[in-house]
Amino acid sequence: MRKIVAFDRVSADGYFSSADGGLNWVTPDPQIDRDGASNTGGTDALLFGRRTYEMFEKFWPNVKENGPVAPDPHSPGRYTPEMLAFAKMLNAVHKIVFSRSRRDVTWNNSRVIAELDPRQVSEMKEQPGGTMMVFGSGTLVSQLTQHGLIDEYHFIVGPTLLGSGKTLVSGVPSLTKLELVDSTEFPTGNVRLRYRRAS
Repeated sequence: MRKIVAFDRVSADGYFSSADGGLNWVTPDPQIDRDGASNTGGTDALLFGRRTYEMFEKFWPNVKENGPVAPDPHSPGRYTPEMLAFAKMLNAVHKIVFSRSRRDVTWNNSRVIAELDPRQVSEMKEQPGGTMMVFGSGTLVSQLTQHGLIDEYHFIVGPTLLGSGKTLVSGVPSLTKLELVDSTEFPTGNVRLRYRRAS
């Protein structure tokens, strides 16, 4: 069965974006970028909520793939080969955006699904293929969590307190237990936590 993995950067006080949706608080980390670029080989589909999809749609299709590096959207002026590898993956894989307001999409290999139907997502997980990854998309992550459809949560906890902002998961109707798979500390102060849904 295919897995759904939610990957998100969160602040030390639990927010995944500032109140205005900004991500300029993220602490850049070359090792995390390298790990991310090398560990996406099993991903063949991305799931998005509309807002995150539109942020990605404005940026990643315009990344030039004929140079040795690509820009880091979290750190203006920073260019790395890891971002180039990430851009190539994003542009190549299938992308599904759940949106009631979008009718068409221009980013290649994308399609729109108007409503999140838990049965339809379960059927997608039963189909042959690799991992389905969710970046950002707090509303979508919350809906998938409510229906027990996310298999793993990968959090990069940054050494920053935002004080306010948007929480990643909300509206979970009952206690949801997770099991820690592993944790990694980085010299930048970032910590990677990998959880899976407890059986």
